Amino acid sequence: MTITPPALSVFETLESEVRSYCRGWPAVFDRSQGARLTDEDGHSYLDFFAGAGSLNYGHNNPVLKRALIDYIERDGITHGLDMATTAKRAFLETFQNVILRPRDLPYKVMFPGPTGTNAVESALKLARKVKGRESVVSFTNAFHGMSLGSLAVTGNAFKRAGAGIPLVHGTPMPFDNYFDGTVPDFLWFERLLEDQGSGLNKPAAVIVETVQGEGGINVARAEWLRALQDLCHRQDMLLIVDDIQMGCGRTGGFFSFEEAGIVPDIVTLSKSISGYGLPMSLCLFKPELDIWEPGEHNGTFRGNNPAFVTAAAALDAYWADGQMEKQTLARGEQVEQTLLAICAEEPTAQFRGRGLVWGMEFEDPARASAVCARAFQLGLLLETSGPKSEVVKLLPPLTITPEELDEGLRTLARCVRETA
Repeated sequence: MTITPPALSVFETLESEVRSYCRGWPAVFDRSQGARLTDEDGHSYLDFFAGAGSLNYGHNNPVLKRALIDYIERDGITHGLDMATTAKRAFLETFQNVILRPRDLPYKVMFPGPTGTNAVESALKLARKVKGRESVVSFTNAFHGMSLGSLAVTGNAFKRAGAGIPLVHGTPMPFDNYFDGTVPDFLWFERLLEDQGSGLNKPAAVIVETVQGEGGINVARAEWLRALQDLCHRQDMLLIVDDIQMGCGRTGGFFSFEEAGIVPDIVTLSKSISGYGLPMSLCLFKPELDIWEPGEHNGTFRGNNPAFVTAAAALDAYWADGQMEKQTLARGEQVEQTLLAICAEEPTAQFRGRGLVWGMEFEDPARASAVCARAFQLGLLLETSGPKSEVVKLLPPLTITPEELDEGLRTLARCVRETA
């Protein structure tokens, strides 16, 4: 199947030039279900992007859709600010019983504005308030959002430049394996912290992704994360884990940091926390950090009750029995074996990942874009990541069937061969 791009008319004449994903996927999509989208001409596409990680349970998941329709049909609250509602109560109780208590996590739950960058902004603000310091350390190739505070701890030069003003109070440090193992972990960071002449203001917190999604699928080792937590404890800094894209089961466990055995002081969640692609985010933090004054951080749409409904349904359906983690790890092994075979035939490529997030990096950065373009022509949605868009990013729904996953991986292998 070769897909001919449609005339996009109003999208090109009226919509801003800032649009991006639609340029790589020039189709007008009309319906979606599970791991597939269908355009208005009836062409089917296998989705290895999953709403940038917002659709871990697939498109229009029937279990979540039923809960949402029932709630709407009975005139359940849609917009509730931070008022107490039955939908919010059901979500909080389910989140506590299914996620927090089984993992012995003591977190308080905050509802900031409904996007990932809202959650990051609230985490940064809280850390600075608690510690009384301004500086926050982030890592090379990090991505934490597009608002100003989040951009200040983001590494990508192109995205940072969009701010139009100096981005201050953020200091980058080398991410795991940044020097290809030639420099001991945190050597530079610890030296700056200990040296009174280093010029580094004492940080309030460190913010980290366990797997850098937008940065190129860079996977932090468990021992590196444990050493980072230890450093934060010794130096009186809070540890913030940004689990917006890698949380909600993407790497296997519900939280991506579970494998490392760490307990961050603050955790941010968004994307798939609603389960259905509805806007929702959480900022989780240890109880002793809850020093907010009422209304000190708020947002008009932090009470998106339909998202609470689908979020609770997703937790009940997929996280009450432990099967989702096992399934994701099994699907991840399926991806790993295929990528191993592809890279054995393609010496200019290498791969890395965890669970159901994987990346294939090419020596020629243009190759990744070519692979994704050819994949679209063959009915597979793939996106690039990394500072030079040099990595093909695989982010299928966690609910994808083994057969669908195999179909997509065979298409990927074909695209790699055909773009050589």
